Amino acid sequence: MRILLVGAGGVGTAFARIAARRHFAELIVADYDLGRAQRAAAASDRFSAVQLDARDTEAVAELLTAHSADTLMNATDPRFVMPLYRAALRTNTNYLDMAMSLSRPHADAPHSQTGVKLGDEQFALADAWAERGKLALVGIGVEPGLSDVFARHAADTLFGEINEIGVRGGANLVVEGYDFAPTFSIWTTIEECLNPPVIWEADRGWFTTPPFSEPEVFHFPAGIGPVECVNVEHEEVLLIPRWVSARRVTFKYGLGEEFIAVLRTLHKLGLDSATAVNVGGQQVSPRDVVAACLPDPANLGERMSGVTCAGTWVTGTGKYGAPREVYLYHVVDNAWSMAEYGSQAVVWQTAVNPVVALELIDSGAWSGTGVLGPEALPSQPFLDLLTDYGSPWACEEREITP
Repeated sequence: MRILLVGAGGVGTAFARIAARRHFAELIVADYDLGRAQRAAAASDRFSAVQLDARDTEAVAELLTAHSADTLMNATDPRFVMPLYRAALRTNTNYLDMAMSLSRPHADAPHSQTGVKLGDEQFALADAWAERGKLALVGIGVEPGLSDVFARHAADTLFGEINEIGVRGGANLVVEGYDFAPTFSIWTTIEECLNPPVIWEADRGWFTTPPFSEPEVFHFPAGIGPVECVNVEHEEVLLIPRWVSARRVTFKYGLGEEFIAVLRTLHKLGLDSATAVNVGGQQVSPRDVVAACLPDPANLGERMSGVTCAGTWVTGTGKYGAPREVYLYHVVDNAWSMAEYGSQAVVWQTAVNPVVALELIDSGAWSGTGVLGPEALPSQPFLDLLTDYGSPWACEEREITP
C-alpha cells in the first residue's frame, strides 16, 4: 500500500513511527513545512518526504497521481478536511481521517438545534464515493475511532439492547514547567469545546445544548479516578447512530475546572475566533495567535507524566436479558509511549488506530465503499490487531447505575 500521509505534526509523526514497525505500507509524508515532513519520514527508509499545502486541492490531487498513491491519510486539523477529501475523490483514492469536516452552529437556536453538523459536508458526497467503488473511512483516530469500534463491539457481543452509548475520556497527565499546556491541538480543542455539543436520542434525533453542559463525575480506571466530565461536540455522536442501535449517544470529556475557565475567557475576549482580524496591516486569526503562544503538544512528552484513557461506556440489557453496564477502554502511559516511540501519550494513542485500520484494509479484513465510520466495520479484527501492536484494550463491568 502506498499512502500519502498529509500532516507531520505530533500525530502524523507518531503515525510514521508506528507504521515504520509494520511492513504493509510505504509512506509519502507531506507537510507545509518540508523539514517537519523529512523528520517524520526519517522513521523508515521506506518513507519519503515532500512539501505540500493541504489547502490546495489541485496540488494534492497531482501529488496523489504522481506517486500512484492508494490512500490519502489525513493527519491535519479539521480546517483541511474538505480540500484533501475532494482531492482523494477526484483521483479515485481511498481516504482516511481522524477528524471530520467542521460544523456551523444553528443561526437562531444554537443551543437546541443543529446547524451544519460535523461531517455533513463529507456525507453529502457519499454517493460519489460509492459510485467510484472507493472508501472514505472517516473519524478513525482514538476519539473518534477506537471509541466507535468499542460501540460496535458492545452492540455485537455484549448487549441485546442498548440504552446509552457514552464516550468518556479523561487523563491524569501533568506537564512540568507550564501553567497551561494542552496536550492536544489547541485549535481543535477550542473548536470542539466552544461549539454547542450535540446529543442524539432515538425519539428526538440530533440536538444541541450549551457548551460544558450536563456535568457528571465519571470514574476512570488505571489510577485516574473520579473526573468531572462535560458535554463536548464530537464526531462519535454523529457517527454511531448511523450504524449502531441505541436510545441515546453522548460524548463527554474530563476537561477540569481550570481548562474550562481558560476556554471561557478566550471566548469572552474573542480569542477563540478563527476569522482573521487586521493587526498592524496583517490579517491574523486570534485562534492562530493563541496556538502560536502555547507550546507545541508534540514536544511536551519529555515534560509529561501520567496516563490518558479513552473509552466507551455502555448501558442496557445484556445478551441474556439482565441489566448491564460496561466501560470499554484503552490506556496509554506517557512513560511507555515516550520510551517505545518517542511520542507523547495523547498523540500516540490517536495515531495508532489509523495504522491498525490501514493494515486491516491492506489485508482485506476491513473493506467497503462509500463514506463509512469505524462502527460500520467488524470490531474484532481491529481489537485483535490493536493488541498485537502491544497496546491492549480492556472491558470493565460496572455496577448498574440507578
